[in-house]
Amino acid sequence: MAVTDFFVGEIATELLRMMVQLSTKSCLCKTTAAHIANSIQQILPIIEEIKYSGVELPAHRQFQLDRFSETLRKGVEISEKALQCGRLNIYRNLQLARKMEKLEKDIDRFINGPMQAHILADVHHMRFETTERFDRLEGNLLERRLESMKIRADGSGEGGWWIEEAFKRAEEEESYETNVLNIGIGLREAKKELKELVTGRDDLTAVGITGLGGSGKTTLAREFCKDPEVRSYFKEKILFLTVSQSPDIDQLRRTIWGYVMGSDSLNAYDPISQGRPANSALVVLDDVWSISVLENLIPNIPGCKTLVVSRFKFSEVLRATYEVELLRESEAVALFCHSAFGQWTIPFTANHNLVKQVVNECKCLPLALKVIGASLRGQSEMFWNTAKTRLSRGEPICESHENKLLRRMAISIDCLSSKVRECFLDLGCFPEDRKIPLDILINVWKELHDLDEEEALAVLFELSQKNLLTLVKDARGGDFYSSYYEMYVTQHDVLRDIALHFSSRESVNDRKRLLMPKTETELPKEWLRKSDQPFNAQLVSIHTGEMKEMDWTQMIFPETEVLILNFSSSEYFLPPFLCNMPKLRTLVVLNNNAAHATLSNFSVFSSLTNLKSIWLEKVSITRLVDNCVPLKHLRKISLVFCKINNSLDESMINVSQIFPSLSELKINYCNDLVKLPSSICEMQNLKCLCATNCHSLSQLPSNFWKLKNLQILRLFACPHLTTLPPGICELSSLKYIDISQCVNLFRLPEELGKLANLEKIDMRECPQIRGLPRSVVSMQSLHHVICEEDVSWVWEDLKNHMPNLYIQVAEKCFDLDWLND
Repeated sequence: MAVTDFFVGEIATELLRMMVQLSTKSCLCKTTAAHIANSIQQILPIIEEIKYSGVELPAHRQFQLDRFSETLRKGVEISEKALQCGRLNIYRNLQLARKMEKLEKDIDRFINGPMQAHILADVHHMRFETTERFDRLEGNLLERRLESMKIRADGSGEGGWWIEEAFKRAEEEESYETNVLNIGIGLREAKKELKELVTGRDDLTAVGITGLGGSGKTTLAREFCKDPEVRSYFKEKILFLTVSQSPDIDQLRRTIWGYVMGSDSLNAYDPISQGRPANSALVVLDDVWSISVLENLIPNIPGCKTLVVSRFKFSEVLRATYEVELLRESEAVALFCHSAFGQWTIPFTANHNLVKQVVNECKCLPLALKVIGASLRGQSEMFWNTAKTRLSRGEPICESHENKLLRRMAISIDCLSSKVRECFLDLGCFPEDRKIPLDILINVWKELHDLDEEEALAVLFELSQKNLLTLVKDARGGDFYSSYYEMYVTQHDVLRDIALHFSSRESVNDRKRLLMPKTETELPKEWLRKSDQPFNAQLVSIHTGEMKEMDWTQMIFPETEVLILNFSSSEYFLPPFLCNMPKLRTLVVLNNNAAHATLSNFSVFSSLTNLKSIWLEKVSITRLVDNCVPLKHLRKISLVFCKINNSLDESMINVSQIFPSLSELKINYCNDLVKLPSSICEMQNLKCLCATNCHSLSQLPSNFWKLKNLQILRLFACPHLTTLPPGICELSSLKYIDISQCVNLFRLPEELGKLANLEKIDMRECPQIRGLPRSVVSMQSLHHVICEEDVSWVWEDLKNHMPNLYIQVAEKCFDLDWLND
């Protein structure tokens, strides 16, 4: 592309802007300016084609373009003078008006000449050739890169390095589908059409993107938001929200209003229509299922535009909708081959006809190509033939293609081992469009399928490799000692639908998993009709709003081992049938409401003699400790975003007596926790203690020395913590301590060297700590320290005494992703 090609586009854009300004100004050249603006709007798409085609024009065409560039440059100079000229300077205005008329004739002469047709023909021809060459070139380069990436699935090696590799692969997989579409014309053309609708038409305030599940709607929306021209148009003010089937409309409305207007003062029942934002803004509403929800969420604010992503068309609300097309054949083959073979083309050793037959059965749907390709990776040709036969049993693509997708994708589930298949089906128990904390998922798998931790991680890795889930982690996740709470799993809606489909084939009383697909105001009628008979499900998942005592029906669950209660309310009555779950081992309570929920009916805990783990999220635990009977078999408690209200104070409760066998206690984002009770230190079986992101925590118990079996201590992001009790130095079993982002912690205990088994310290972003106690040289087991650069030199001075010490200088990380949960 010549330099002129670039600048002619910039000059034309600048001239168009000036002409629009002149057409609104009271001057003699107002009408002429409007005509020129209209002419430039006609020629600008042609110039953009030349600019982004990446090819050189023939010399005579380039000469014509140079002359036109000079004409536009003179037009800019005339426009600047016209904008600066006062209205009372009649003579000067007449001169500029004549020059403007001549400029209009010159531009019209260029547009109406033969050059437009020639340029369009040449660009079309050259873009086609360029695409073909680029496809071959990019394919070879990526093939070499992918061949060098080998990821082991056996879990061998130190520190579980393979799980970190899985995360790296997941991050790379995020972009490869976009890359393969960019090699073709699909995504590029889609973004161009969207720009014309969203930024090119002032009469459209809301535009839709629609298509089949798994067709790339969300991918297109995200890539559109990343586009530099779009970001510049909206001045970086873009809000991306996932709505889902069961949204909290009031919370979403407040979020939209707060982002666009910079104020949270919107009444939940007022229309989003008052005021005007400081700058134009784009609100993206992803995964919208209901027109009633959409009507409540589209902001009628001047300067604000909305992009709606849905499987459905909402023609009553949206005047313009872009329909996502399925992949072209070449793109489908490339995407499938990447999943099946790790390269962009069919290998020479593969059966080309068989591969293309399988690709054809995927019907060019990106998600089907990706998942089925991964399931066939490394399989024999006989297995491929069987897969092709089974896929061919589905009906040809039609309006019901989305329903048939479940049958076509069944092959990706059937080829899993029974253990991995069961773990995949468990994913249907979690709410849609929610990041699933890995801590919960691993615990569910361990209890339901008698897996140890390493086996559960291996299953996780296999499902990730087969594109049946996506691993997500923050900058701190993935470490051997890191809490699983810093790692998450997400799953595409269609994959979740598959899990629900497979889990609901038996009669409701005989299902292994009793699941509610989405949030309802009451229990499913199918459950209520069969409530006189026992439910044999091992896993039960309930998604509701507020539930009172009268809303529940007495049911019997003799085999249930895991219960997930997902709700959105400030009051919640625990189901009475908990008393009829004698085998219950894991209880997960998730509140999606903005306010903390008060739970009631804790008397049911007296019947849960086999309960081993509890996860409570965004609830008040005051009544829990007031009414709870000793849970002698409980091993693990996780309190996330909970309201403590001093309920753990030793004057009110002896935690060690209520939870005598506890081995893991995790408290995260509990901002009213001021001090840890000393009774915690009476828990002789406690191996992991985490008090993280507790911004009011300022005091640790002085009898810390009693925790003789404690191996992991995490005090991450507790800014009011100023000192560590000396008793920490007596924890002979301690292997890992995390005090990172304890910004007011000003020193380490003097006798820290007594921690003979300590292997790792994370002390990043502790600016008050400038020195180390002399005793640290005695910690010969210490092999990894994470700290800031200005503290690293202190550790470096000790390497003569600690030759195996690895000092990692941390990069600053500011991650607010949790705010979206």
